[in-house]
Amino acid sequence: MTTRPRTNWAGNIAFGAPDFYRPSSLSELQAVVARSGRIRVLGTGHSFNDIADSPGAQVTLAGLPAEVSVDSARSLARVATGLSYAQIVDRLDKQGFALRNLASLPHISVAGACATATHGSGAANQNLASAVASQTLVTADGDLVELAREDGAVVHLGALGVVSNLVLELVPSFDLSQCVYEDLPLDTLDDHFDELMASGYSVSMFTDWRASRLTQLWIKQPPGLPSPVTQEPWFTASPALSARNPVPGAPPENCTEQLGVPGRWYDRLPHFRAEFKPSAGDELQSEYLLPVAQAVPALHALNEIRDRLAPVLLICEIRVIAADQLWLSTCYRQDSVAFHFTWIPDTATVLPVVTLLEHQLAPFAPRPHWGKVFTTPPEELRARYDRLPDFLDLMHRLDPPGKFRNAYTTRYLDPD
Repeated sequence: MTTRPRTNWAGNIAFGAPDFYRPSSLSELQAVVARSGRIRVLGTGHSFNDIADSPGAQVTLAGLPAEVSVDSARSLARVATGLSYAQIVDRLDKQGFALRNLASLPHISVAGACATATHGSGAANQNLASAVASQTLVTADGDLVELAREDGAVVHLGALGVVSNLVLELVPSFDLSQCVYEDLPLDTLDDHFDELMASGYSVSMFTDWRASRLTQLWIKQPPGLPSPVTQEPWFTASPALSARNPVPGAPPENCTEQLGVPGRWYDRLPHFRAEFKPSAGDELQSEYLLPVAQAVPALHALNEIRDRLAPVLLICEIRVIAADQLWLSTCYRQDSVAFHFTWIPDTATVLPVVTLLEHQLAPFAPRPHWGKVFTTPPEELRARYDRLPDFLDLMHRLDPPGKFRNAYTTRYLDPD
């Protein structure tokens, strides 16, 4: 156990949990959980709010055995949840398998990404949690319980127990290439948003909101299969002639290879290289997901306040994600468009702008990413999840004493 001060990756949250544990075995983890009064898991720290804090203890799973066990016959992998995506992808690929999708940053933990419904991009791709076939939980008394995807527990926000391993669905390994285009006028999206988002296996739009245009458009495709939209007369974006970073002024060397060069799925789906050490966290992040049918009206609503967004924004990324059936997923039963904002690291300056953009998006009932900065009133947030009552029943059944609850879960899930 250690009691050193801890913060999240961005440094905007100082954790108040007085105790911190790093077990080296499953049995030790079970014992830590059983004897703790309150406890929460701290993953790679890439959340930007107090979701991982605890009034009692925090525990990291990074010291557990780094298991990645592939069942080739069933196309499944059992993965230790202390691992990041960067630590598992090459081990899957060496056995001929892949995950359908990855987030833009491969350094995030598998467990944390699934617990918060983190996603990649692609009109036919669901979020990362949708790959979870089952998971094993260490419950409040230290026992092990295995839950299937259909049990409603995959997106759990840490409120049900400590996930010791996940079983992930796999697909055959594949190659991709990616090309970057620049300076597409924003009004092109009025008539062609859906076309553009369906033009590749994974598509990301970027804008800094300093003008009514996309700064960059990233299209990831199987090699030898060019995006059809680039041949259309209305497509006036220019192909980037050298590697780009989506953040203006940031080094392109940190990004995965572009210019149509083929590579393995795990070297193209993320925007950033696994061997690149992420920045020291000199940023804040917010993200909002809403029905994809409202994408164009939402873009217009944001364009109305771009003079307020631009001064505090590093970059905005726009992606689409397919609907899923996960109870607390931001894409629950809703094909979604995600507006992701990477802000300057100044909470006091950023928060009023976050509130303003939430006001602009309010007609579309956006669901904020569970692990990022938002100011949505808790009662509004709860009303956007039809299956929240079912999740609360599950939470009270699996954790009667409330061992895994904290201020965040009280605020956003269960105020009673």
